[in-house]
Amino acid sequence: MSEQDSPTDQPPVRVETAGAVATVVLDRPAAMNSMTTATKVALLAALEQVAADDTVRCVVLTGTGRAFSVGQDLREHAEVLGSGDLSSLWATVPTHYNPISTLLATMPKPVVAAVNGVAAGAGASFAMAADLRLLGASAGFNLAFTGIGLSADSGATWYLPRLVGGGRAMDLLLRPRTVRAEEALAIGLVSEVVPDEQLADRAAEVAAALAAGPTLAYAAVRRAVAYSASHDLPASLAHESEQMTATGSTRDHAEAVRSFLAKQKPEFHAR
Repeated sequence: MSEQDSPTDQPPVRVETAGAVATVVLDRPAAMNSMTTATKVALLAALEQVAADDTVRCVVLTGTGRAFSVGQDLREHAEVLGSGDLSSLWATVPTHYNPISTLLATMPKPVVAAVNGVAAGAGASFAMAADLRLLGASAGFNLAFTGIGLSADSGATWYLPRLVGGGRAMDLLLRPRTVRAEEALAIGLVSEVVPDEQLADRAAEVAAALAAGPTLAYAAVRRAVAYSASHDLPASLAHESEQMTATGSTRDHAEAVRSFLAKQKPEFHAR
C-alpha cells in the first residue's frame, strides 16, 4: 500500500451528479491521479455505476490537481515487480485497464474527458477513449509507455492512430514527449482547448447539451463508428442500416420530426 492510499484517505474516485450528467473524478492529486489497484477498482466500479444508471445521459471523466492521470502508480508497480510476482503484475491489464477503456468507449451514452492536467500512459488512453476531449490550456498528453520500457495498453495503439494518423501515432509512441495544448488541438488529439479556470464549467456545459440530446442516437453512432473500424464498407453500410432502423423506430425520432414540422425544439427522452 502506498502512502497516498492509506486507510484514512478519501476514496480515490468519486462520482458527482448534476441533472442528467455524472462526473467521475479521479481524486488522488498528491499522486497525480496515478493508478494503484485500489484506484483502478474504484474507477471501474464508478464507470459501471454511471453506465448502468438510466438517469445519467452523459458522463464526464476528469481529475483533481495538476494531472488528469499519469497512468500506472510506479511505486506500487515497483513493489510488485520487486516481489517477483510477475503474473499478478500483468494481470492488471486484462483485469482493470482493458475493462475501463472498453467501458469508456462503449457505454450507451456520450463520454467527455475534461483533461485538467497532464494525461500520460493509461491516463492518455482513457482520455482518448472518450467521444470528446476538452483540454485545459496548461495541460498536455504524453504516451509515456516506451519511456519506461513497456509497450502500450488501455487502447493507446487503437485510439491514437484513429485520432492523429498512423505516422504521427508511431512518432508519439516511439519517441514519447509531452504534446501541449496548441499542438494537441492542431493534430486532432483534442476537441477544444479551454482556459484552465473555465475547464470545469465548459465541460459541464458541453455535457449538459449532450445529455439533453438524442442519447439513443448517440449510442447508435458510437456503435457504428466502432463497427466500421474493423469491417469493410458493405458490412459497415449494412450495420448503419440496422442502426437507422433501430433509431428510426424510437419515440425520440418521431418527436424530433413532429417538432421540426411544427418549428419547435424537440425534447428527447431516450425512448
